[in-house]
Amino acid sequence: MEQEVGLIGFGEAGSTFALAGGWAAAAHVYDAKAEAADTRDAMLAAYRQAAVLPARSMKDALDGATLILSLVTADQALAVAVAAAALIAPGALYCDMNSIAPQTKQAAARIIEAAGAHYVDVAVMAPVDPARLNVPLLLSGGATQEAQARLATLGFANIRVVGSDVGRASSIKMLRSVMIKGMEALTAECVLAAEAADVLDEVLASLDASEKTQPWDVRADYNLDRMLMHGLRRAAEMEEVVKTLEGLDTGAAMTRGTVERQRAIGALGAETVPEGLSAKIAHIVRDSPARHSRESGGASPALARAEALGDGFPLLRE
Repeated sequence: MEQEVGLIGFGEAGSTFALAGGWAAAAHVYDAKAEAADTRDAMLAAYRQAAVLPARSMKDALDGATLILSLVTADQALAVAVAAAALIAPGALYCDMNSIAPQTKQAAARIIEAAGAHYVDVAVMAPVDPARLNVPLLLSGGATQEAQARLATLGFANIRVVGSDVGRASSIKMLRSVMIKGMEALTAECVLAAEAADVLDEVLASLDASEKTQPWDVRADYNLDRMLMHGLRRAAEMEEVVKTLEGLDTGAAMTRGTVERQRAIGALGAETVPEGLSAKIAHIVRDSPARHSRESGGASPALARAEALGDGFPLLRE
């Protein structure tokens, strides 16, 4: 491959895209987890498995790169753009693929473009697994045509330009998330309460009677699975949705509740997600902050983890 790719962030999305596209060997990858003591070994192992070119710093990752993909957690996206702006080559394409508010992307765009590079707002509109490079991408900004062509050379097969204004693609993503992540949070609230009231089967049967697209025990199991595995990341994304709604001045009360519920369940951990709806409910109830507080008079380890999220993760050390 002639073009050189700078990939910032090697979590689920970054690693999936690089491996699926067959361009891992041409990508210079930087992830701050490779520098943190508690995550270094796992990240270095992921690098080796993917056969990518690990960069020792963000400077190394962006050196000579004409296409940069940013795929980090929502709370780090703006900080990454700030750091990249000091290192990016003039004329390079900076594709911000993070799930953040349009206001955040507009702030990042001003910084990147002041450095002489081109900023592209990219919204990833579905889970990357199993879609991989067929995942729908929405693009907006001033360099979308070039970005569409460059992303296509990486194997992305479902790209659509939605406008020339940075923030338009992100607005579509954020406002869709109000429903998608909100339904997950409402699912948790419903089934946990129904189990506590010993009416879970009746509630699920009632929901099945009103909507036949998928049995609600299957849907509820799937939604809790996603929250246990990705609740912390989704909570950070939903914080950006709150910003989006506040920017529109339409109210964000339910979405704030979704942030809290996603974060609380995500903080329970996802190394071994139980199989089946009943097992997931039992796992959540057993380690819930509320139950721990009642029984021991203190906050649970899960709640402590959730409250510590404000510090993010160490990033951008060279």
